[in-house]
Amino acid sequence: MDKSRRHFLEVSAAALAGITVLPTLSSCAGNNAKASATSAGKINSNFAGVAMGAITYSWRSLPGGLDNLINYCKEANVSNLELMGNDLETILGVPENPTQRLFAELRAAMEKAGQKITGRPTLSAEAQAEIEKYNKDLDAFRTNMDWDKVEEVRKRFAAEGIDIHIVKTSPGANSSDDYIDYSFKLAKAMGASAVTTEMSLAAAQRVAPFAEKHDMIIALHNHFQYAQDEFKDGPEQVLAVSPKVMLNFDQGHYFGSTGKNPVDFIKKYQDRIFSMHIKDKTGPNTEGAPNANQVWGQGQTPLEEVLHYVRDNKLPIYCDIELEYDVKPWSNAVKEVGTCVKYARQILM
Repeated sequence: MDKSRRHFLEVSAAALAGITVLPTLSSCAGNNAKASATSAGKINSNFAGVAMGAITYSWRSLPGGLDNLINYCKEANVSNLELMGNDLETILGVPENPTQRLFAELRAAMEKAGQKITGRPTLSAEAQAEIEKYNKDLDAFRTNMDWDKVEEVRKRFAAEGIDIHIVKTSPGANSSDDYIDYSFKLAKAMGASAVTTEMSLAAAQRVAPFAEKHDMIIALHNHFQYAQDEFKDGPEQVLAVSPKVMLNFDQGHYFGSTGKNPVDFIKKYQDRIFSMHIKDKTGPNTEGAPNANQVWGQGQTPLEEVLHYVRDNKLPIYCDIELEYDVKPWSNAVKEVGTCVKYARQILM
């Protein structure tokens, strides 16, 4: 934890030296993101000591691959990245998962034959055998990972000024020892300080010993857990498992599901929050559209208060944009993330 926080402060200090001469935006869409990058010499989404970034899940609607992800970061001016494990493994040459294709083919065949589809249809023996082969190939791919190639990928990101702080491989309570070990080894090889997974006590207890072994963080992500009985009073039980257990706090999901101000949560647990997902949503009691994703500034989440608290208290917490609102046909996910970066910069600067 100390290592990751020192790294954050070093990154933020270097970034501050590069952004002090940048002009202040007059509106969230006022300046081109490339102007900021040019002034600082590289991509730069560190504003007033706050490390704004994005999770690559935000670009799920667009083609993947190393060159594409780097270009998305450049266009949107994102210099801090939570890298999805599937995005990274695709770059590294993971075998293609046939499951979605096989079910699509089966449904198409059933519809053509006039058969009614209810629930999840049963795959043929041949299709099941193809999935079993894929699972074996996937295990072999991970066991025999080309670590030199991983280092090449890390260097490509680093050369563009992109800092990867999380690799989201989601090891959980039912994951094998080999997969959990692989998750931390892969994240560390990419220069990350943390691996993320969905929050549960079972996941924390299962994964924490591996985080301790690798001297890394397992950051637990929330969706609606804080609105449920198990965690309605807070995450104390998972944080008590190990100092290596921290939070990947989604302030949007927290507000959308509980209606509570996320700043109060951040104040209480700020020493155990590694990173946050930043989004705008409506509250749980909003008539007609409860707990709904919104364009930034059009929802009810106190985005400005959240970012100001991180800034004013110099918290070493990565603030990652997670694009979940609907993108209009005349835009795309990269442009929208770029607009969110500008919006955050305007708030912080």
